[in-house]
Amino acid sequence: MTATHTAAHAEDTEVPTASAKTATTRRPVLDGRRLRTAGFHLSAGALSALWLLPIVLVLVTSTRTFDDIAAHGVGSRPHSFTLDGFRQAWVDGGQQRALINSMLVTLPTVALSLGLASMAAFALSRYDLPFRRVLLLLMLGGNLLPPQILLIPVSKLSEVLGIYDQLYALIGVQVGFGVGFYVFVLHGFMRAIPGEIQQAAVIDGASPWQIYWRIILPLARPALAALTALSFTWIFNDLLWAITVLRTDSQMPVTASLIGLQGQYVSMWNVIAAGSVIAAAPTVAVFLRFQRHFVAGLNLGAVK
Repeated sequence: MTATHTAAHAEDTEVPTASAKTATTRRPVLDGRRLRTAGFHLSAGALSALWLLPIVLVLVTSTRTFDDIAAHGVGSRPHSFTLDGFRQAWVDGGQQRALINSMLVTLPTVALSLGLASMAAFALSRYDLPFRRVLLLLMLGGNLLPPQILLIPVSKLSEVLGIYDQLYALIGVQVGFGVGFYVFVLHGFMRAIPGEIQQAAVIDGASPWQIYWRIILPLARPALAALTALSFTWIFNDLLWAITVLRTDSQMPVTASLIGLQGQYVSMWNVIAAGSVIAAAPTVAVFLRFQRHFVAGLNLGAVK
């Protein structure tokens, strides 16, 4: 009885000892994970705050009066609140007309660029065309040229064609320099679509146009959505080509009109900040609309 009792007592004491060792081993692992998680969130929060600080400064500056900024400085605590800076930028600063010009350039350019790029990518990715690799490399190589070396040739060419200082010239330039990159992204995305889908459509009697419009294009919607957000941002925020092919103030887009808000001797920072907020609002709205597809669409097209 004594030996049996002693053995049973030993077994009872060994089980909690093993559990205690396991718990002791897991505790440092959990503590390390919590520390890494906390460090990640603190670092991400600090970077986010640092990134948002200039945006908050612009928003606060746009709602201050000029006298307040002149008396206390741009980075000081606000002592006033007014929306008159937005009115001055919109009416007196010409932001209304400039925003219309930007939309007249951006919307047709995005639609035309992605339409041409999707058709070219469909042909290069789904059919065995001669010299298709050479064509793809040429389109990609055109995007590697720095735009600064092409400013004078593009300006002279627009004058020769008789479209200088017209919005058509800016649309043509943006389409020409953007299609190559869009074709490259869409080509990689469309190549990933299984060939059996196209073969089944051919057996059912679908024409190449029907395959493109009804099958390939709907399947490429994530990449098209991502490129829509990206191209809209690029074209809407462009300044270099706008001041290259345009001259008249009434033809300038919103980015170029921001330069006119800055005076030669005195700058009304509240009006400039308000104009910057107005200029940034459309791109923010478009990005928020397509944010679900932005990262996923670019990744799917870029890895191929």
